[in-house]
Amino acid sequence: MADFTPMGKPVLPTHVGIIMDGNGRWAKAQGSVRLEGHQKGAEVARDVVKWAKDLGIRQLSLYAFSTENWDRPKLEVRGLMSLLAMMLPRSLPDMQQNDIRFRVLGDIAPLPGSARRAVEKACAETATNTGLDLILCLNYGGQQEILAAVKHAARWAMQQPDYDQALDSLNPELFRAMMWRHDVAPLDLMIRTGGEKRISNFHLWDAAYAELYFTDVLWPAFCKQDLQAALLEYAGRERRFGRTSEQVL
Repeated sequence: MADFTPMGKPVLPTHVGIIMDGNGRWAKAQGSVRLEGHQKGAEVARDVVKWAKDLGIRQLSLYAFSTENWDRPKLEVRGLMSLLAMMLPRSLPDMQQNDIRFRVLGDIAPLPGSARRAVEKACAETATNTGLDLILCLNYGGQQEILAAVKHAARWAMQQPDYDQALDSLNPELFRAMMWRHDVAPLDLMIRTGGEKRISNFHLWDAAYAELYFTDVLWPAFCKQDLQAALLEYAGRERRFGRTSEQVL
């Protein structure tokens, strides 16, 4: 592995999020159907989780299924849900062995029963693991998450003795505490594979100051060296959060 701590200063991100793009294009290039690309992508995801854990990354969030993905062809959606229901139980022994805690960001209520039960079982059986949080973003959308938090904030303010004063006290930290991500570390690095350069409704709130990294590599072809390249570029960036370079030294 590459050294991500030059001069003894830790530069690894705590939380890495990945938009796993390119499964369909990879399958087409191989002369295969899209679902085979998704299956290969799921295998790569398992490898990436292990690499991230070995490196010392604390949280890894994978964009598995967005709120907009329901609009894809019904056959593909059913295949994705079946793949989820099949792969999660198979991955449980690896998660236990590698001390991985499985978590979900998003609304899993609309998922088919078999997929939802597999998700709930994986969450329950790995709840006490502490090595790395694997956060699967399922039926997730950044806009939807923010809208849900706005509704939460409105209900909260109405329950306070002074509505206007409650609204005035609402700051970014308090608002984030009302979001689905309230107990998830802020996103440090967002990686998108597949050549597209947009964030596609992923981690919108934390994207405000996350470092963005885009690669042309299609997700099923993503390898350990590609992850290292993203982390090395992250290590070389200066994160100022609105301050000057002199202030962050």
